[in-house]
Amino acid sequence: MSQQSPLFSLWSLPQPIYAFGCTLLAAYTMANPWMEPTLLAAILMFLPFPVFLILERIKPRKKEWLLDWKDLLEDSFWVVGTYAIWLPIYSEYYDTPISRLFFSLRDSIGIDFQLAANTTGGFFLNAMIAIFAIEFIAYWLHRLQHRYMFLWRIHATHHHITKMSVARADRTHPLEFLGLNLSGAVAFALLGASTEVIAVTLVFRMVTAHICHTNLPLQSGVFGWLFNTAEWHQLHHSRDLAESNTNFGCTVIVWDRLFGTFSAKNNIDQLGNGTGRRLSLATQLLLPFQSNDEIRKL
Repeated sequence: MSQQSPLFSLWSLPQPIYAFGCTLLAAYTMANPWMEPTLLAAILMFLPFPVFLILERIKPRKKEWLLDWKDLLEDSFWVVGTYAIWLPIYSEYYDTPISRLFFSLRDSIGIDFQLAANTTGGFFLNAMIAIFAIEFIAYWLHRLQHRYMFLWRIHATHHHITKMSVARADRTHPLEFLGLNLSGAVAFALLGASTEVIAVTLVFRMVTAHICHTNLPLQSGVFGWLFNTAEWHQLHHSRDLAESNTNFGCTVIVWDRLFGTFSAKNNIDQLGNGTGRRLSLATQLLLPFQSNDEIRKL
């Protein structure tokens, strides 16, 4: 039976404290360089994994989602691949031809608005503006992935997870970064975002993605009216097709609320997709290249 998340509970506090705290720290670093930004990014990128894995052992939302050593090895592959190989390649590509295209469009339209700042509050506020703009594009791309098989085949890898855990945020096929990076490239270019604002924005998106995949009994509270939460995103990973076709927002949930795809249901019978069985690493990597019939049988 569906149960509405309470507006306030102690379990509604960790996610906003963590997400806003990391973002404010990044914004402060941009305004008052007390640490090398790349070092801070590395800390915020990798520290969550051991910390949240320990917390998941102490207080899991579901014990059946606890990882074994095979899960940990497979998650390590996806994390290393994401941050050492795929993201650097795509980030470099989108920072050149794609960004230039939309910078030219911005100039031709005559947009004067620019996301730039020199204070902690300014960086934080501009990052929030960028996040809602990015998520508007990402929301529709995500809905299209769930509707059309041609796009689903590069997204399916992320939905064939049978357990929730922090590193599962990076269970993303390399080809899917084409779409994931596109929304940011378009929004940053059209808004004229400075490199500092881009960095702060990416911190919020990264830490939110990590915590939304954790196996912790977090609740959405007031934070969940605007932003995506572990509670809302876990439902999106339900094996039930009707449930997984809700809560498409990656970082924010407000577009789901406005466009009728939001669900507050917070009890999930089973995670995964199709048959619900666990797929081998090779099968996950080959998913985009299989026939429609083969994908439907998985």
